[in-house]
Amino acid sequence: MKRLALVLMFPTAALADPSLECSLDLGSQVEIAGCVGEAEDKATRAMELMLGFARASAQDLDTQTGRDVALPALEASQSAWEAYRDAQCDYVGAGFGGGSGTGIAIRSCKVELTRARTAEIETQLR
Repeated sequence: MKRLALVLMFPTAALADPSLECSLDLGSQVEIAGCVGEAEDKATRAMELMLGFARASAQDLDTQTGRDVALPALEASQSAWEAYRDAQCDYVGAGFGGGSGTGIAIRSCKVELTRARTAEIETQLR
């Protein structure tokens, strides 16, 4: 529960572009790529934590109402979001023409969208 309180105290909208955050202390693209990769992993873990809360809440609602609606809707929403994230970030990466910053751009995009998705899920739990 302490972790949830921390998530609620620091809105995700206040976070900057992950590649910008990483470039503040690092210089090479290899270092920045590693940092952005770590940010992506953290953002994904935070989203999975929030999804766990949302799944439990949806399952409770389905049990209380005797309907099997909320949890399948959440799962469908998550699947659709994942497809959107992948397509959108591939589009962002395509804008780099296969250059050396492509991977960083794709992963930064995924961090930003994952942070936004985590905030969307959290909003539904209020």
